[in-house]
Amino acid sequence: MRTDSPRHQGQRLQLVEQLRERGIMDEGVLDAISQVPRHLFLDSSFEQYAYRDAAFPIRAQQTISQPYTVAFQTEALRAPSGSKILEIGTGSGYQAAVLAAMGYKVYTIERQKELFDFSKSLLLDLGYRVSQKFGDGYKGMPAFAPFDGILVTAAAPALPQELLEQLRPGGRLIVPVGEVESEQSMHAVWTDKAGLRQEEVLGQFRFVPMLKDVNTGR
Repeated sequence: MRTDSPRHQGQRLQLVEQLRERGIMDEGVLDAISQVPRHLFLDSSFEQYAYRDAAFPIRAQQTISQPYTVAFQTEALRAPSGSKILEIGTGSGYQAAVLAAMGYKVYTIERQKELFDFSKSLLLDLGYRVSQKFGDGYKGMPAFAPFDGILVTAAAPALPQELLEQLRPGGRLIVPVGEVESEQSMHAVWTDKAGLRQEEVLGQFRFVPMLKDVNTGR
């Protein structure tokens, strides 16, 4: 049974204070973190640790990012409520739920069928309105482009060009870039008013690799 107790809610408020102390300033992001029941996106054996600022293993040998990373990437989008956001790598669905709680129109793609099925069922049960696709994240969702922001939750070896082409002018791509054997650099990429591409490195993080050439069976 999926429950969200007062204890869980109190733990989320404590987590929000930790994130604020670590430098997350966007109150919309912090409010979304305080709303989304992270413990429901984890295996029940990790429930007691769900509101620690830590990553945990999930299905298909993947991980759920630590809350600080989720908050950092979401804040880095700098997108107002109502924006159309594409997430690459749905995973358990937690990041997508945070984006939806921010008031974004969320599109998300996952290449692992086990995770796609799990997150689709859970997000629906929890009432998050998210458009989901099973497929290759490198290809994005060109049919729904352009997007106001694109957030990648796995490490890419280089900036994914097909995703950059699906951004509207001024929209931001947030993506960790680098080899998986070491920390990756979080990049923010956008086009300025003059039509020139701008890029900024925001910090160092560690992600699972962004995989390609998925056989979706479609």
